Amino acid sequence: MSNKLILGIESSCDETAASVVQGGRKVLSNVISSQIALHTQYGGVVPELASRKHIENINTVIRQALKEADVQLQDLDAIGVTYGPGLVGALLVGVAEAKAIAYASHLPLIGVNHMEGHVCANLLEHPDLEPPFLCLIVSGGHTHLAMMKDYGEFEVIGRTRDDAAGEALDKVARAIGLGYPGGPKIEKAAVEGDASRYSFPRGKIDESPYDFSFSGMKSAVLNELNRAKMCGEEICQADVAASFQQAVIDVLVSHAMKAVRDFGQKRLVLAGGVASNKALRGALQEACQQNGIKLYCPSPIYCTDNAAMISAAAWYHYEKGERADWSLNAVPDLPL
Repeated sequence: MSNKLILGIESSCDETAASVVQGGRKVLSNVISSQIALHTQYGGVVPELASRKHIENINTVIRQALKEADVQLQDLDAIGVTYGPGLVGALLVGVAEAKAIAYASHLPLIGVNHMEGHVCANLLEHPDLEPPFLCLIVSGGHTHLAMMKDYGEFEVIGRTRDDAAGEALDKVARAIGLGYPGGPKIEKAAVEGDASRYSFPRGKIDESPYDFSFSGMKSAVLNELNRAKMCGEEICQADVAASFQQAVIDVLVSHAMKAVRDFGQKRLVLAGGVASNKALRGALQEACQQNGIKLYCPSPIYCTDNAAMISAAAWYHYEKGERADWSLNAVPDLPL
């Protein structure tokens, strides 16, 4: 394994993170400063507050990452940073910091796509994993089926037409009074619920079998809540949570299994914040076993937004000789 060291910086949403990774695979440090407590009182991420908090935290997080890795700036070979997609103000904090450090330390600068980072999180724990492979990326902002053809090279074969899966989970959690962050609270409540209590639709798009649609599924929940309220019926949070979570999981698993069959794949990589959902992981594992597919999942710490995955992705661009110039800017709607 290469001994090249990459400092990764991640600030696309509400986690300020820095990490040092050696050779794209060995994590020497992975520091994350979460803002969940701050945004919970508002029921979701407030972009302006997130940006301010990143400014407050970013130097401390980077110093801690360097200290835990036992390296100095002069020991590094490059700086990798998320430049999209994400919240523009939050992204700008990380990009500006990375450019300043790279310039002052005479280090190469590498811009990383946040979604690519999520996929590369799997490379940190699975030495046998090499492209090409099919990946299912599921987060609060994105739901994609994509082929990773080579390091840094993707072909998107399916994506959500409306809400991302994580976004839909967050909205349903808010509607049934579970609050923020919605995904983990839906998962926790669902453990006590009856997933067969409500029959919510499974969104599909006939002309695009690999694309997703979660908006109608979310609306079905809201309609059921309104109907129950008008009829004076009691709604069981746990049953709604379990039923909706199961509907989302059924769609994700069925689409992924169709894709691996149609594209002749024997490996499936799960990535993104929602990849930490135990019910989703279990359902995918079962489906993969039935279809002779090997499933790769990152540990929960690498499912959340983190900088180790950014360092890993940056290393492969570094090895290819790819560099960003000083015009690198935040691109909030950066495609995969």
